[in-house]
Amino acid sequence: MHKDELLELHEQMVLIMEYFREQESVDGTLFDPYDELDVEPDHVHKSKSEHKHAVFVLGNALATAMSEDEFSNAGRVGKRMKELADDAEGKI
Repeated sequence: MHKDELLELHEQMVLIMEYFREQESVDGTLFDPYDELDVEPDHVHKSKSEHKHAVFVLGNALATAMSEDEFSNAGRVGKRMKELADDAEGKI
């Protein structure tokens, strides 16, 4: 995936995150790990690896927000996103 495509994906995922933040049923602290990264879609000066890591961390949070438990489809996606985030963090 090219960096510009990754930035577009990152931007779309942030829009989904904002939707979930507005929902009363979603724990607001769920997105704290993503917020702590301080890598936003418009930070084009950040490396592709940093954006990739941010996408996986955000993907994990989104999947967790959608999951009923760790064994649901979204729960399994969240677990895989966590693994990918950990791997991507090692490459920053």
